[in-house]
Amino acid sequence: MNLQLKGKNAIITGGSKGIGKSIASNLADEGVNVAICARGKEALKKTKKELLKKGVKVMAMTCDVGDTEQLNTFLDQVKKQFGSIDILINNVSALSLGDDDSDWETSITVDLLGSVKASRKVIPWMLQAGSGNILFISSGSGLEAGSPPAYAAVKAALISYSKTIAIQLAPENIRVNTLTPGSVEFPDGLWELTKTQNPNLYDWALNSIPSGRMGTPDEIGKVATFIVSPCASWVIGACLAVDGGQRKANL
Repeated sequence: MNLQLKGKNAIITGGSKGIGKSIASNLADEGVNVAICARGKEALKKTKKELLKKGVKVMAMTCDVGDTEQLNTFLDQVKKQFGSIDILINNVSALSLGDDDSDWETSITVDLLGSVKASRKVIPWMLQAGSGNILFISSGSGLEAGSPPAYAAVKAALISYSKTIAIQLAPENIRVNTLTPGSVEFPDGLWELTKTQNPNLYDWALNSIPSGRMGTPDEIGKVATFIVSPCASWVIGACLAVDGGQRKANL
């Protein structure tokens, strides 16, 4: 299927590894110019090299999305280099999995406010262009009880915020949606580490997935790429689970 994305410009926060990297890679495969940010320089360098091989424009910059000044600098630089922003993927997460004040503060600052501030920065550019796509990467943890409190609450807030602005922006030809991935395993990721450090927790999570395995970043990346494409033009305000059946609720 031709997703009609060639020549578009996309921003992916937290785009140097895991789900973010896979989304950037899949978009680049469709001819999309991609800008990625993350805190780690080495992972950014490696991912940039891989993306450049796909024949698209690539921008990579170190950025702590929880730092408003750094985030604005990154977004302004992308706008300056690319000229326009067609797609924003709010993927970044601090993965703060405790219940201390610091876990709440970090989760709110990075996961929630980082995504809100990035959206508020980019929306005027999309309004001026007359179209755009914003996709939030939340989590199945935001849909039901059982996950670390701060992480789960912030992921639920992202779903709510996404739905609200989706309704506001739909008349302006800007589509907003959310993906809620289930447990996804990749090198140096949370679940790969859990497999060795806490095998009981890993087995519990694995046994909760009817498909019998963890997901892969590429499986999330392909769905994300479709959702932000013109082929999904009437998908607005959706919260789509990509989790192998891990979440069991009707709604």
